[in-house]
Amino acid sequence: MNPTTSQQDLFRFLEDRFACAQACGECARTSALRASLVDPDGTESRDHARHQGITCAEVCDATCRVLSDQNQVDEDVIRAQLEWCRGVCLESAHVFDAHPGAEDSARACRDCARACGAFLATLR
Repeated sequence: MNPTTSQQDLFRFLEDRFACAQACGECARTSALRASLVDPDGTESRDHARHQGITCAEVCDATCRVLSDQNQVDEDVIRAQLEWCRGVCLESAHVFDAHPGAEDSARACRDCARACGAFLATLR
């Protein structure tokens, strides 16, 4: 991290990441339940939402681990992780937009993507 990145910025970012991972995990659980119901008009779409929710939760969790690792000082690795997280979250939000009841997860993913972008700006 560069000297201008404060501990408060890092803590705020980590809090946002954990909240996003929780929201995506909840959406994945909800999508899995819905996908298990007999619904010939939406099973494939719901499976995609469930898969996307799981992927997003995993990426957000990995981002939290990278950023909380006190020994991780390689800014290229941190940047790559943040960019990956931001991209997956934006894609997830787009997928969740198509599913009624997933609005909170879509919003959390967009907030996460925004926070990734803001945090990336502090590393440049």
